[in-house]
Amino acid sequence: MTTLDPRPPAPSLLLPEAALPEDSLGLFDYDVAIVGLGYVGLPTALAYHAAGTRVLALDVSAARLRTIRSQNADLLPNDRERLRAALRDPGFALTGDVSRLSSAAAVVVCVPTPVDAHLVPDLHLIAGACRTVVEHAVPGQLLMLTSTTYVGCTKDLLVDPLIERGFVPGENIHVAFSAERIDPGNDAVAHDDVPRVVGGATDACEERAEELLLQYAASVHRVHGLGAAEMTKLLENTFRAVNIALANEFADICRALDIPVTDVIDAAATKPYGFMRFLPGPGVGGHCIPCDPHYLLWQLKARRVPAPMITQAMEEIAHRPRRVVDRARDILSDLGRGLGGTRVLVVGVTYKPDVADLRESPALEILDSLADAGATVGFVDPFVDAVRLPSGRMLHAERSAEAYGAGLVILHTPHRDLDLSWLGDDQLVLDATYRATGVSRLAVL
Repeated sequence: MTTLDPRPPAPSLLLPEAALPEDSLGLFDYDVAIVGLGYVGLPTALAYHAAGTRVLALDVSAARLRTIRSQNADLLPNDRERLRAALRDPGFALTGDVSRLSSAAAVVVCVPTPVDAHLVPDLHLIAGACRTVVEHAVPGQLLMLTSTTYVGCTKDLLVDPLIERGFVPGENIHVAFSAERIDPGNDAVAHDDVPRVVGGATDACEERAEELLLQYAASVHRVHGLGAAEMTKLLENTFRAVNIALANEFADICRALDIPVTDVIDAAATKPYGFMRFLPGPGVGGHCIPCDPHYLLWQLKARRVPAPMITQAMEEIAHRPRRVVDRARDILSDLGRGLGGTRVLVVGVTYKPDVADLRESPALEILDSLADAGATVGFVDPFVDAVRLPSGRMLHAERSAEAYGAGLVILHTPHRDLDLSWLGDDQLVLDATYRATGVSRLAVL
């Protein structure tokens, strides 16, 4: 596979063929550099620091660095405590200076890998980050990619460019892939306790990467080669996508047969083997389930390899927000009303509960489609003050859900501390979360 977004290689370093001395790691000022301090990179940097590692935390966004320094980043309580401690420690350096990457023994790339409007992988962030890392690479370093991507990406964006510079992976530099496993807003499982999967360009690369990961992770599972590690992450998120699509389909089936789908799921989940609980909803967001399987489909399309089950699941996921709007239209139609002129309030707009993350949130498409249909739309969310919809519309959160006077309320994101006591007995409610209780005029999606 050819290198994506090719650029002229940097001048050769004329590196020696022999492996570096074992004490070469002592030449570095930092044990690890984290490139990209978003929802993955910042908790990762804090986990390494909490384990006693000297960390160079790098992000090219000055605004993001200001947010982190002001301790306003969206983090779990435990990570907020870690951030306060890190900002007081000289062993934790927060910077936007990419030239400092050469001062770290290991460099870990944690940048987003979204898809564009045509569901084609948008590689400019990861390609740019890897290009920067390669340009500043020095002998003795470990370079590790954690961003979810296509099979072969680590070779294309790290291994091959490093070889062009005169490096020999496994000898004077090491390259590995270990996909992140962070669930924003989920404090049920500590980040440090989640096993990490890693594959390297060579056996020596895998060993070096395993040593790095074990500085904070409880366990590491090694696979043979970069491709197996890259494919593991694609399987994890594709598995979730297919099962969410199935849960949504069962929800539609159960509604048609007048059966509570949550009762069915709860009953099936009592089986201690062979079943995993997935709940239906208004759609999926973030940069994992709506995006990651498209990296695999994109790669398979070039090879003329069909994947009909994955393709169908992703189509169903993409259509789910429209089902919410169609259901809202049907509910109002049964009452002799239409969407046009109706005041619709969406409760919760982030893509998952208890995080301030709007990436790929179904609520944005739902609000836009409702407005296109003539509804007057508003939202409330304790984590969000304003949103920009796909059409470019800007919406600011309503100060009072009760004062909004909604003709229809759509429950979208079930934040733990969201107060629904204002919902009166006469309020028409569409529950897209399948979790609402104690509401009189309730319709499910």
